[in-house]
Amino acid sequence: MPPAASTGQWTGTFGILLFPGVEELDAIGPWEMASLWARQSGGPERCLMIGQDDGPIFCAKGLVLVPHASFATAPPLDVLLVPGGQGTRTEVNNPQLIAFIRHQAAHCRAVLSVCTGAFLLHAAGLLSGRRATTHWASLGRLRALGDVEVVEERFTRDGAIWTAAGIASGIDLTLHFIAETAGDDVAGTVQLEAEYFPASTIYGSAASSGKGAAYFRSL
Repeated sequence: MPPAASTGQWTGTFGILLFPGVEELDAIGPWEMASLWARQSGGPERCLMIGQDDGPIFCAKGLVLVPHASFATAPPLDVLLVPGGQGTRTEVNNPQLIAFIRHQAAHCRAVLSVCTGAFLLHAAGLLSGRRATTHWASLGRLRALGDVEVVEERFTRDGAIWTAAGIASGIDLTLHFIAETAGDDVAGTVQLEAEYFPASTIYGSAASSGKGAAYFRSL
């Protein structure tokens, strides 16, 4: 896999993988950030949602998405983002999907995952010996694989591999990727257009219950 792109002008295709049972925000959050980036000079030439075939994808909570391309018709991607969701527990054993990730990763500038998408990266041989994270409820499962340095962070990078914690953290991952790739000013414009300025309010006691990742418990 080539090294991740350096800060500056960036062109190419940003692809987001879809599969049955994908968590909606895992895919839609990064899509919003990447597609806003694509509207700027020097951003991706296009953003694509990609499924195994051309049929509609039924997501984890009932949203239905129609991919722009299939595994057979997708172009070589410059960035591949792999979301998570309950569907990963089945798709980790889907040889066509794992082969697609492995094939695209061979020439991608960067491969990103959100939530349990990390397990799909691992199945494709992309996480062995690397630092990675995933949804707080699956950190133990990721550690149990034995060959991944698991960190309890909102997102992390190891070379050209970027991984994020659960669901909404994919937005932060994508914004940080944009900043690292195209610069803070570009990422700032995307952030402003999306009006993504999360409130600091912590509701209830869940954050202090001890169940979340280390970064979450420190909020």
